[in-house]
Amino acid sequence: MPRRRAEPVYTVAIGVGRTLFASWRLKRRATGLENIPDAGGAVFAMTHFGYLEFALVEWQTWLHNRRRVRFMATKRAFDKPVVGSLLRGMKHIPVDMSAGGEAYAQAVAALGRGEIIGVFPEAGVSASFTVRDLKSGAVRLAAQAGVPIIPVAVWGGQRLLTKNRKIRLRDRFGVQVHFAFGAPQVVAEGDDVAAATARLRETLQELTDTLQRDYPVDGTGQWWQPKHLGGTAPTPEEAAASDAERDRRRALHGT
Repeated sequence: MPRRRAEPVYTVAIGVGRTLFASWRLKRRATGLENIPDAGGAVFAMTHFGYLEFALVEWQTWLHNRRRVRFMATKRAFDKPVVGSLLRGMKHIPVDMSAGGEAYAQAVAALGRGEIIGVFPEAGVSASFTVRDLKSGAVRLAAQAGVPIIPVAVWGGQRLLTKNRKIRLRDRFGVQVHFAFGAPQVVAEGDDVAAATARLRETLQELTDTLQRDYPVDGTGQWWQPKHLGGTAPTPEEAAASDAERDRRRALHGT
């Protein structure tokens, strides 16, 4: 395994995350770890069912081979004094939603330097706990930088922190968090971006389906389980309508 330069801020952040997850006694299981490259650039295209997937995937990747994942995060997060300092110290990439070209260029450059860039191609948390239609950014990044896409599904993380749900602290203890790292997908610059994005979505849903099928906790009647599997989460259509209404209110109030 190649030697990596010391990054004190990243190391401290990983230590804090490991301490937190250990205190919650999370039960971790992962498949496909051999698909995480020991060196070289790659795009992690991840499912997004909760707010802690970035930290959970960092945790699992670090435990496997000490690779650091650089995430693309909204500029609003970087504008917060303490959080922003941590994000910059960990070399994550700020994304200005009104002008994303600079962030895209930074991500391509980081991939060229051999970094792993983590993205959430659904561009938001899926309240239905099914994989939504994807934006094409992950595919375009990988094609331009000449690196593979690693599909990553996480199941169980939504039980720790997600949108539209207040989760009691005691309900975070002993949660099963499962990961699936899919086989690398290679996209050349001349490939059909829409077709490659559709293929990526299918893979992420297949990985998610497998994690849900093998999950050792019965989700029947549970808020964190998709409706088609017997849970009480909203359907994709209901979740989309709720998101549209939220966006309408934000636009109306200028937030």
